Order: sequence, then C-alpha cells, then structure tokens
Amino acid sequence: MANSGTTPPVISAPVVGLVGNPNSGKSSLFNLLTGLRQRIGNFPGVTVEKKSGVLRLEGLPDVEIIDFPGAYSCYPTSLDERLVVQELTNPEGDLFPDAILYVADITKLDKHLLLFTQLRDLDLPMILVLNMADLAKETGLIVDVERLSLQLGVPVIPVSARENEGIAELRSAVTDLLRNPKKYRPEEPFYEPGAQARDVLADLRQELPARNDYHALLLTHHASWLKHIPEETRHLVQKARVSRGFHSLRAQVEETMERYDTFEPIVKDSVRRTGVNASTSDRLDNLLTHRVFGPLIFVTIMLFLFQALFAWTGMPMDFIEWFFETLGSGVRDTLGAGWLTDLLVDGVIAGLGGVLVFVPQIAALFLFISILEEVGYMARAAYMFDSIMQRFGLNGRSVVALISGHACAIPAIMSTRTIANWKERLLTIMVTPLTSCSARIPVYIILISFAVPEGSFLGMGYQGLAFAGLYFLGILAAMLSALVFKLILKSKERSFLMLELPEYRTPVWRNVGLTVWQKVRTFIVEAGQIILLISIILWGLSTFGPSADMAAAEANASRISVEQSLSEDDAADLLASERLEASYAGHIGKFIEPVIRPLGYDWKIGIALFTSFAAREVFVGTMATIYSIGSADDELRIRDRMAEEINPRTGQPVYNPATAWSLLVFYVFAMMCMSTSAVTKRETGGWKWPIIQFTFMTALAYVSAMAVYQLMA
Repeated sequence: MANSGTTPPVISAPVVGLVGNPNSGKSSLFNLLTGLRQRIGNFPGVTVEKKSGVLRLEGLPDVEIIDFPGAYSCYPTSLDERLVVQELTNPEGDLFPDAILYVADITKLDKHLLLFTQLRDLDLPMILVLNMADLAKETGLIVDVERLSLQLGVPVIPVSARENEGIAELRSAVTDLLRNPKKYRPEEPFYEPGAQARDVLADLRQELPARNDYHALLLTHHASWLKHIPEETRHLVQKARVSRGFHSLRAQVEETMERYDTFEPIVKDSVRRTGVNASTSDRLDNLLTHRVFGPLIFVTIMLFLFQALFAWTGMPMDFIEWFFETLGSGVRDTLGAGWLTDLLVDGVIAGLGGVLVFVPQIAALFLFISILEEVGYMARAAYMFDSIMQRFGLNGRSVVALISGHACAIPAIMSTRTIANWKERLLTIMVTPLTSCSARIPVYIILISFAVPEGSFLGMGYQGLAFAGLYFLGILAAMLSALVFKLILKSKERSFLMLELPEYRTPVWRNVGLTVWQKVRTFIVEAGQIILLISIILWGLSTFGPSADMAAAEANASRISVEQSLSEDDAADLLASERLEASYAGHIGKFIEPVIRPLGYDWKIGIALFTSFAAREVFVGTMATIYSIGSADDELRIRDRMAEEINPRTGQPVYNPATAWSLLVFYVFAMMCMSTSAVTKRETGGWKWPIIQFTFMTALAYVSAMAVYQLMA
C-alpha cells in the first residue's frame, strides 16, 4: 500500500473492514457512516449476510466499508467467527481490507480487546474506535485516550454512534489512514509465539503465504478448514504439527491468557471510574429477567406487538387498497377492453395489490423487533428462557432465532451459527419455520376477518387476540416439535450459554429506520418478483384452457343467462366463473380438490395452495387474481369477492369460520417457502434435513387443518 516519493499513496478502490465484538455498536456506526448507501448480499460461498456500504471522504475515491459479523477471537467457536478469520487471513481475497476500524464498547474495554490485539498483530493499518462514549459520561467512566493509544500502538478515537459525536474526527482519521497507511501499523507485535510454535513456523516458513509470524501462526492453527490454504500445504502443516508435538488447543489457551495478562493492566492504567451510578441495567434486570415477572412481561410485550400490528395499520392499508383499485380502474378505462388490459389489471395489478396492501403490517413487525434489539431486550430473552429451552433440546440462543423467525425464517436460520452444539443448532433450524414469519401476515389478516367476528374484550380486539393466538400456536408447535426431535436424535455433546448482556439504552432511531426500510424493500423486491411472475402465469392459466372445454363453458353460461334472464353484469360474472372452471388453472384445482376436500377447501383454494408452496404470501395474490377475473365492480376488494363465494354443493359461503380456521391452521404449520428449504439445505449440508422438515411440517399442517374443519363444520 506504500510507494516511494513525497506524495502519499492513494488506494484506487479502498476497502475498510468494520470489526468488533457482538453488541459493540458496530452496526450503528456502520449505518451512521454509510447512511442509505448500503448493499445487502451474502459473503462468497456462504449464506451469512454481508452488509457493505459507501463512505465518501474528501480527496479520496469512494471507500467501501464491510460490516463483518461480530466475533470474540481469532480462535472461532461459531461459523460467523470462522468467516471473519477466513477473510482476514486471506490477503489475496476480494474482501481483504486495506485497513480496519476496530469497534469496542468503551464501557467494556477489558472484554473487547482480545480480538483487537490479535488483529493488530496481523500487521494491518488499524484505528481503535471506542464506541458509546455517551454511556461513559453517564456512568462516570474516564478514559485517558492518549495513554491508551500510546500503550496499544494505534490511534484511538472515542465516538458515540448514538449521539453522532466524534464522527468528524473518525472520518478525518480514516482519511489520513488511507493516505498514510504505514504510520498506522504498530512497530512491535503485541504477542510473540512460544518456542514450540516458532519451531513449527520455522519448518513451514517457505510454504505458508503469511505476512508475518502471527499470520503464519493463525494459518497453522486453522489450516484444516481455511479455504484459501492449498491442499498440499494443508498436509505439510499437519505433518509439521505432529513432528514438533504442537498442540493447537493448548497453544490457543496459553496465547489467550498471555494476551489478557498484557492488555488488562493497560486498561486499568488508562480507564477509571468516578462514580457508582452504572447500575441502571442491573435494576431493570431485577424485574425484566425475574423468574416469574420476566416471562409475564415478555408475553405482555408480544401481545401488545400483535395488537398493534392488527389495530394500528388500518388507515395505510385502506389507502394502498384504494390506490391499486383506482390504478386498475384507470388502466382499464384508458386502454379499453382487450387481453393486454386484462393481463395488466387482472394479473399484474391485482396480484401485486393484493400483497402490497399488507406492507404496513410487515413494516410494523420489523419496527418492533428492531426496537427490542436496539434496547438490548433480545439478549435478555435468550438469557431468561435458556433453562426452558434446554428442556426442549434447544439453547438460550434459540430464542433469538425463534423471535427473528417472526420477521423471516431465512436470517433466523442463519443466526443459529452462534449455537456451538450441533444437535441444538439442528433442532433450532428444523423448528424455526414454524414461527409465523411476515409472509404469513397477508394470509392471517384476510382469513381472520372470516374466522373471528369484530368486537373487543378488555380493550383488546377479538381479531387482534386471534392474530396473537396464531403466533403463539406456531411457537407452541415449534417447542413440541423440538421435544420430539430431542427424543429421536441422540447426542452426548453438552452445551452452556455464554452471553454478554448489553447495557439497556434508548433505540437509535436512525438504525431502526434503516432496518425497517431495508427489510421492507427486500420483501417488496423479492416477494414482488415471485408474485409478479406467478400472477402472470396464473392469469394465463386462468384465462386460457382446452378449446373444447372453454367453448362448452361459454355455451353453458349463455344458456343459463337466457334461462334465468340474468342482467349484463351477472351474465358476465357467470361467464367468467364458467371459463375459470374450464381453464388450465381450473383443471389443476379440480385435480387437487379430492385431496383437500376433507379440509373444507374447494378447487379455487386448491389453486392458491398449489401456488403458495413457492412462497406463502402468494396465497393472497393468487386469490386476488382468481377472483378478479371478469369481475366488473370492486375488482380489487379481495375480502368482498371472497365473502360472496358460495359452495355449490352446500349452498353455504366457502369462507365460513370452519374453512377459515382450517386454512389459518394449515398456514401456521405448513412449510411453504422454497428459499427457507434452500437455506436449510446449505446450513445442514444436504437435502436430508430439508426433506424431513418439509414432510413433517406438511403432514402436521394437513392433519391439524382437517381436524379443525371436521370439528367445526
């Protein structure tokens, strides 16, 4: 990165890695530095989410900042930590940073410096960012920044991502770092490998692509799994370790203890407290994590969340519904009659409008989960329910996955990488899709209106209580399923929950807003693509069919219209219904109908079930498309059209309470998300567990829905 001459080097496309322990405020700082200039993807070859963003600095090209997963050490105990070590020990990799901003919680500096000293010895230009400086002031913590910088050998910048303090100084330091990287490299290593390690490194000096001794030591420790180590070198490392009697685990423990012995005195020398007013979190924890009151408070919070989802989003939903109805009418009036008009209005607009109307609930769900994460409550939930989770074969960290699963099962399953015990991690992966994700919200909202009457009890609406009940039903099913798997799967491996509880703090609303925006945007883009494609295909299947069947349907509709002297609108609706039944979609629905009839479903619901196995939210889009075909009035009022549907065999409404509850239970339990199955396959290393997951969830959904319908009908 350095060159000769008097002009400081400027990196053509600088990459800065944001690294730190979990709960260090790293993501808050990332959001502050990059704002809306962020991209969400995956790290190469793995399903771990990668957040990168652009930082603009005067006189430099756009700087790419990569927010690495939280890690505690270069000796990883989770897959996320492995990824950090993998990328930071591979100088030839695309994600290898030109410099590192190491973010540490200023109030817990003695716990956050282990990884810092390890990365410091990799000979990378570094800045130590002491985050949460506002909390240091509140708790009477004084840090001698100059002394700390001198003793650690790197620049130290105190900041508060929450209060936007120290950011200008940090930006200036990053600019100087990228222009003059050499002066940000420590002159002396923080740790020297022991004699036994030096013997191994001497044998491998010519074979390991290492920048310095400590880099070579990490490659020696982790050669068995690092992807960038050639197979031949891997064998040489193993041979050298055996011949020299090198015990990796013992060496790791000795190094860790020596590092703590070295940096703890530095922290004590540079940090002091002037008061004892740091117990606010402790006082709150006495109540919020109480054995009795803690779970009750948690359940109350969840009930409030679901009530808010159902009760507070009516106005924006009405507006979105009005918008798409007006848009459809305007397109039909402008283009006139024709197949293109029908495709746009009945296929595209009806399908998208039927799902986007539920974006307010999805945004509200992400809003509440983000707030709970920001204030530090999610970690308490993991701690509080660990003992209960253990009885069901899970782990306290499983609570985080199960709660996150209410937003989306995909990142929730990926979050299980922090669970070290294989059996507990597998069980968490298997049952997490039973928690009701945001994709189920459109289905729940529209079906609850048929299953539960309006009204309230003690100020809580019946429909909101039913909504919450469906979520708790999913959680109960997840726990009981985990218990069954626990009894079936045998493992002698034991686990213990090691979790750092962050200080309670007010949410950073900027972070909350960015999270909601990113998640809703992702939902709209990803779900929108699926819904748009399926809506167009479904429109074609619903509009066209075998020529003989379609001709017979038209003739039958014409005969009935004449016999019953139907009005023009009623005749048009009858023709649309007959054509739909004779279409290719109708044939698919009729084929499925015998299997689903015991559940109370007709062939039209069968079409929706068939399409929604791609993604649950497609159900409502499918209904919007099916029921809008040929309907002249209020074509996008899905609830009204569904309410008018009559079962020709019974003469009763199709969407009666029994059928609605049967559908609700089916969608609580059924595995209807191809993306979740794909992630389960990648996380478990094969198709065995995704197939088992799909089979048991679908069987549970079918049997439960049939029981509900048969009991209520």
